[in-house]
Parts: sequence; C-alpha cells; structure tokens
Amino acid sequence: MASALACFPANSVTTITHISQFPENPKTLILQQCKTPKDLHQVHAHLVKTRRLLDPTITEAVLESAALLLPNTIDYALSIFNHIDRPESSAYNVMIRGLSFKQSPHNAFLLFKKMHENSVEHDGFTFSCVLKACSRMRALREGEQVHAQILKSGRKPNEFVENTLIHMYANCGEVGIARRVFDGMSERGVIAWNSMLSGYTKNGIWHEVVKLFKRMLELHIEFDDVTMISVLMACGRLADLELGELIGEYIVSKGLTGNRSLTTSLIDMYAKCGRVDTAWKLFDKMHKRDVVAWSAMISGYAQADRCKEALNLFHEMQKAKVDPNEVTMVSVLYSCAMLGAYETGKWVHFYIKKKKMKLTVTLGTQLIDFYAKCGYTDSSVEVFREMPIRNVFTWTALIQGLANNGEGKLALDFFSLMRENNVKPNDVTFIGVLSACSHACLVDQGRHLFNSMGRDFDIEPRIEHYGCMVDILGRAGLLEEAYQFIDNMPIPPNAVVWRTLLASCRAHKNVEMAEKSLEHITQLEPAHSGDYILLSNTYAFAGRVEDALRVRSLIKEKEIKKTPGCSLIELDGVVHEFFSEDGQHTHSKEIHNALDEMMKRIRLLGYVPNIEDARLEAEEDSKETSVSHHSEKLAIAYGLIRTPPRTIIRISKNLRMCRDCHNATKVISRVFDRTIIVRDRNRFHHFKDGLCSCNDYW
Repeated sequence: MASALACFPANSVTTITHISQFPENPKTLILQQCKTPKDLHQVHAHLVKTRRLLDPTITEAVLESAALLLPNTIDYALSIFNHIDRPESSAYNVMIRGLSFKQSPHNAFLLFKKMHENSVEHDGFTFSCVLKACSRMRALREGEQVHAQILKSGRKPNEFVENTLIHMYANCGEVGIARRVFDGMSERGVIAWNSMLSGYTKNGIWHEVVKLFKRMLELHIEFDDVTMISVLMACGRLADLELGELIGEYIVSKGLTGNRSLTTSLIDMYAKCGRVDTAWKLFDKMHKRDVVAWSAMISGYAQADRCKEALNLFHEMQKAKVDPNEVTMVSVLYSCAMLGAYETGKWVHFYIKKKKMKLTVTLGTQLIDFYAKCGYTDSSVEVFREMPIRNVFTWTALIQGLANNGEGKLALDFFSLMRENNVKPNDVTFIGVLSACSHACLVDQGRHLFNSMGRDFDIEPRIEHYGCMVDILGRAGLLEEAYQFIDNMPIPPNAVVWRTLLASCRAHKNVEMAEKSLEHITQLEPAHSGDYILLSNTYAFAGRVEDALRVRSLIKEKEIKKTPGCSLIELDGVVHEFFSEDGQHTHSKEIHNALDEMMKRIRLLGYVPNIEDARLEAEEDSKETSVSHHSEKLAIAYGLIRTPPRTIIRISKNLRMCRDCHNATKVISRVFDRTIIVRDRNRFHHFKDGLCSCNDYW
C-alpha cells in the first residue's frame, strides 16, 4: 500500500510545534493526542514528509482519526483514502464504518460495492459495518444482498455480524426474519438478546418483549441496563405494573438508581401505568435531569389528565434551561389543548418555528388539535397546509376540530379532499364526519356516510357511530326515526345513546319520548343529575312546570350528586380555575365586584336570569344570585378586568353550558364588544355581537 504525496499542497506541510519528539510508532499519538483537525493536519504533514505514511498501519490510524474520531473531517479522510493505491480490507472497513457513522450510509454501501468490484476480501468487520449502513437507510433489499454474500462466503458469521443482521432486519420492519436469525444462533450473549428486544421495541411488539425477557429469566441469562430499558418501555405500553415493579425493585437492590437512563425508564413506566406520584418521587430525587427525564414526567402528568401539573412542570423545565424536544412539545400541546391554555400553546408553536424543529406528523397533528380545541380553526388549517407529510390521524384531527367548532360544511369539504388524496379514513374519522353532519343539520348526507362505512370502507360501525346517527336525527327533530333507529341497532344501545336522544327531546319538547329515554337509561346504569335535569327542562319547555319541579325534587330525595361546574381561563400563561359561587381566588373580591357590574349592564339590555338553572338546594330568594355566580360567568368577569378591550376571551368548562349562562354570554359579547369562545363538554360556542355559532342548539 502506498500513498501519493502530490495530493497535498506544499503549504500543508507545516512545522510541528507542539510535539517535542515524533515517536517511532505514531499510532497512539494519532488516535489519542490528535484532538482537533489542526492537530491531525500537522501529524499528517509530518508523515507525508517523512514517507512514514507508506506504512499501512499508520495510514489506517490516520484514516480512523479523520473518519471516526474527529468532527467534520470525513471529507479529509476520503481524500486520503482515494489516493491509496491498493487499499486493504482494514482501510475499507474504517471508511465504511466512518461514512455510516457520519450519516452517509448510502456512500458507505457504495464503497462496499467498490470493495467487492475490486475483489478485496471481506471480513466480519466489513459485513458488520455495511449492515449498519443498510440498517440506517432501512435498505432491506441491500441488506438482503449483504446477507446473501455472507452465506455464499461459506464462513459461519460471528456473533457480532449476527447481532447486526438482527438489528438490520428489525430496523427494516422484518422482525420475523430477525427472530429467525436470532433463533439460528449457536451462542447468544446478552448483546444478541438485547438486539432482539430492541427489534421488538422499535416495531412496537410489546408483548414479545415481555415474553422474550421472561425466557431470558428462565434460561438464567444475565441481563444489563439496556435489557431493562427495553422491558420497562414494554411494561409501560402494556400497563404491566407487576413486572415493571419487579424490575424497579431489582434496580434499587443492585444500587442502580444512579443510572440516569434506567431511572428515566422507570419514571416513564410508572407514569404510563398510572402511578404518576411514584414516578414523581423518582424524578424529584434525580440530581441531573436531561430532556428525556423531563419529557417522561411531563408526558406522565398529561396522560393522567393532570394537565395543569404538566404545564407547571414545563415551566420548571424552562427555568432549569433544558431545551425541550418533540416529545416534550407534544405533551405540552396536549395539556394546553385540554386546558384551553392558548397563550402557552401559541408560545410552543413560536418556539418550534424559532428552533426550526421538523414539523413531523405527530407534532403537526397535535398542533392542529391544540388550535381546534382553543377555537382557532383558521390556525388549524394553516398548520395542516404547512405539514410536509400527513397521515389519517392528521386529516381526522382537522375534520373533528372543524366539526366541533360548528364548521360542519368545511369539515366535509376536507373529508372529500382526503378521499381525493387517496387517504383511507378510519373509524375515528367517521365520528368527526358524522358530527359535522349533525352540527350542520345535513341529515341525508349523514345517512349516506353512515351507510358507506361498511359498504365502501369495510369499517364496522361502533356504538359511537350509532350515537352520532341518533344525534343527527334527533337534532333535526326526527325523534320517532331516531327511536326506531335505536330499536333496530345490531348491537345493544348504551346509556350514552339514550342520553343523546333525551337531549334532543328537551330541544323539541317531546315529553313522552324523554320519559322513555330516561327509563332506558335507568335500566342500564344509575341515572346522573344531568339526566334528570334534561327531563325536568323538557317538562318546563312543554309548560308542565309542576312535573319539572317534581323531577327536581326527586334529585334531592335520591341524593344524586351533581358534578360541580368548573371553568378555566388562561391569562399571561397562568391557568385560573373557577367553581360555581367560588370565593377562593386571590382576587375574589375584585372578581365579584366585576361580576355584579357585568350582570347589571346585561340586565339593562334585556337579560333575565333563568332561576331553573340555579342550584337545587338554593333557597328561593337566593336562586338568582346562585345562577349569576356560575363558574363561566366568574371566569368571563375575570377575563373582562384582566384583558385589554376587544381581546378574545377563551373559557373551558367541564360540563355542558346551562341555558342561563348561554343567554347571558350572548348579551355580554354584545354589551362589552367581545368575542367569547367557550368550550364545554359537548362542543365550542363562539359568541359575538349577541349571537352564538351553535344557533342556540347545543
């Protein structure tokens, strides 16, 4: 092997000032003391000048330093390699490994082909390096070609090559072939077991991870932290708390809690199994927390619907100056969506743009959902159009978001566009589409789409789809047809389906059908207060006041607990929580003064309190006060005094809006010239100029 001197200009041969005496064998110097490209250039220049580079061992050390050890010097390594007259397999191996490691796996495979064409003998290291390149490219066909060459060579591959084969096949989605390679190994060390566990993990085949780990235990195979990380991940996905806790106990008994990756995996497992407080104790004890640990804990709170705590922890993460990643952002956006924390979510979107984070399918879909759940459908559509790649979940999130915000026709337009783009809808898509038909009062189109599920898309309607159809028919006043539809369902209707019909009976004053609906509900489960209130309101709407009062009294007699109304409003990145007749807020006195003034002003414009929506236990003379202190009114009053004029006020409520609050909010929007967006349990209400987007039917 010889190296051409002419490839380096004369001025590259500089004086070595930092080496007092050049060693006889400079390999250690090259691999350990060359810390920067400048160091390597000086050593390389000296080797060229003294013709020591003709020694293959020294040349390969230079290649290894440039291709593997130093940053941004792969091109320098290639320039040296390309001027070697007859490079041996060891030089090829270094370059293939370097190209693969430096994110140039395609060039690594091309170099392997060149090696084959030049009849340079392959060895175990060659195959392992090129298989890693195939794995990174997910180039299954090329990987299979390499595997064929290994078999043709007639030599039994060593364990290192077999491990890389397992990794390559699993990374290309061929887990079955990876398992056959694994099963065919004569000897399997912990690395082979970990490769197979990693393969199952990457493909989300969680039950096989647990099964394979249990097999390891049966065979008394020693496992390590890599093994436990894979298994803990599977335990979290499968909610296998029992096995997860056993591994946790093992980690503690072996004194491994200082291993940050292991502890983070434990946190993630406990959080995903619903043991968020246990996860927090581990997180709180960590001395150093990286972005993975923060993200696992924030995700845990979000998945447990403890979204306020998730956002608080995110703010702590910012104070700790830890940069969030995509996983963090998805969890934070989910929490913002659940709480209606628009300002925080908008900041997250700004951060994504500022850091030029890739708008992946997962991140983009969560952004669409966040904007929709805050009532900003224009922003949802804008994000959707910006996304380079969309899947069925992306389209579904947009369609559902538009439907829930009362933009049913636009939702159906996007459904048509989805079909034109050859994206097959799933069962969740149809829930959004049918909801769109319901809110837009498109009965015939709803019937057609419902029938098309099985006929055109081979999707078996679930109970939720039948509920949507009952809603479509009920909203349109076709109560008899809705009742017959329920009666003819091929699956037993649940209480939610009958409750949907009951809500329609209230709107259309059909007392008889309402009574039947409640009877069916009580046969399936204990009716809650909302069911009796719907029946009471149906009586009241039909002019049967005594019956309405009788039902209200029944709630008291049965001691049926009513879920307390809770409304959230975000101001300056802080989420404020209000309950009906709340006096716990730090600015309570100021809020109640503003509330009294607000109620006085809307009365002047004709608002009359509906005392039927007051607390059942409230005394007759205090019912007007009770109804005026509902949680959304308190939140709106706080928004009015804490935001500039004409600023949009956004409220999230855990229950359906009552008629009184709905009527009051319409008048408030007109009196104070505000747009008020309220997200209740059922849908969005956009109040503006005394009107609501739901057209007074929700």
